[in-house]
Formats: sequence, structure tokens, C-alpha cells
Amino acid sequence: MAINYFCRHCGTKMGSLDSMSVHTESLGLHKLTDEERQTMVSYENTGDVHIKSICEDCQESLERNPDYHQYDYLIH
Repeated sequence: MAINYFCRHCGTKMGSLDSMSVHTESLGLHKLTDEERQTMVSYENTGDVHIKSICEDCQESLERNPDYHQYDYLIH
């Protein structure tokens, strides 16, 4: 089982954790609302978990251009 982090704006793979047992508390997933969990966390048939986050480049773009928040996908 792997936990893979992807940017929700540009799709870049940000990293992954390969671990057989990881508690949601250590990942902070327990702090998400049900709606946030549905949009940010997905489970693959292989047992892998995909978590949508934000990469540094997209975060910088959003800080410089606040109107970009209206877009789901950013190209940088």
C-alpha cells in the first residue's frame, strides 16, 4: 500500500509514502470534514491512497494571482 500525494491544481506528483500501516491521525486526515475527504482522498483498487494537496509552485501562483482561485487547474 502506498500513499501518493498529487497537486490538485496541476496534477504533479509531490511524493509518496510506502507503508503497510499508517494511521489517519498521523496524516491529519481525521481533521478533514466529510466533504473535504471526499474531494481530496481517493482509494485505488490496489489499496493505494491518493491525496490531493497543493504544490509550492501552485501555492505561489495563487498568492500572486488571487483570481486564479476560480480555476480548478493551473498550468505553470
